Amino acid sequence: MKERVVTALIAFLLLLLVLFVLPPAAVRFVFAIVLLAGAWEWSAFLRFPGFVVRAGYVAVTGMLIVAVSLAPPALGRTILEVSLVCWCLALIWAFFFPTPIPAFVRWLAGPVVLVPLYVALTSLYFVDPVTLLFALLIVWAADSGAFFVGRTVGRVKLAPKISPGKTWEGAVGGLVAVVLLTLLWSAWSHADLQVFVPFCLAVACLSIVGDLTVSMFKRDAGLKDSGALFPGHGGVLDRIDSIAAAAPLFALGAGWAGLR
Repeated sequence: MKERVVTALIAFLLLLLVLFVLPPAAVRFVFAIVLLAGAWEWSAFLRFPGFVVRAGYVAVTGMLIVAVSLAPPALGRTILEVSLVCWCLALIWAFFFPTPIPAFVRWLAGPVVLVPLYVALTSLYFVDPVTLLFALLIVWAADSGAFFVGRTVGRVKLAPKISPGKTWEGAVGGLVAVVLLTLLWSAWSHADLQVFVPFCLAVACLSIVGDLTVSMFKRDAGLKDSGALFPGHGGVLDRIDSIAAAAPLFALGAGWAGLR
């Protein structure tokens, strides 16, 4: 637990440095590097252990990130909308797991997860770094609340065939944490709670879908964690899976929720 908390604090301080100190071009570069690290970890799901294949997978993902960074905003919005549809399909898929994951799905799913995440992160950052920070805080509040409540009183398994450690009690605890965060944030931002609270809860719920979806790929590949970069937390994908599902919805709905 101590290792997990220390790692989280260091990562949070580095994030603040990136968002509020670095110039915009450097921020986009950092986002891209983190997602390419995620692509490297995803390449382990392909069942091709060779370095060349995995490096090629990362290179293709990188080219797609460059392409979307140069694309007009309208295309970026379309990418986010398609991503949202894919995450809804992933929710349906979770009810039928364990099912074999076809090879072409393993190959395509990496860019489908990572490229829209890059679009969402950069679009929110250029709206306002504080808005992006709040989007991330929603995901972390849901995750932390679920972790601590689940460990304390969790009994009923949420998705035992995908992630045995997750419980319904933990999920509810995470959503309560999101409501508290939303209430605090609305006091500062003067957002309409009738819109703001349901929107943030929807973002939090989709973050759970992201976590479960990547867990399905890890289980299919026989992996517990995607990597070991963050002590106590696992790899890059273990840290961004929830964000990958939540950020596109947040980016699409931020204006509607009164955050722009």
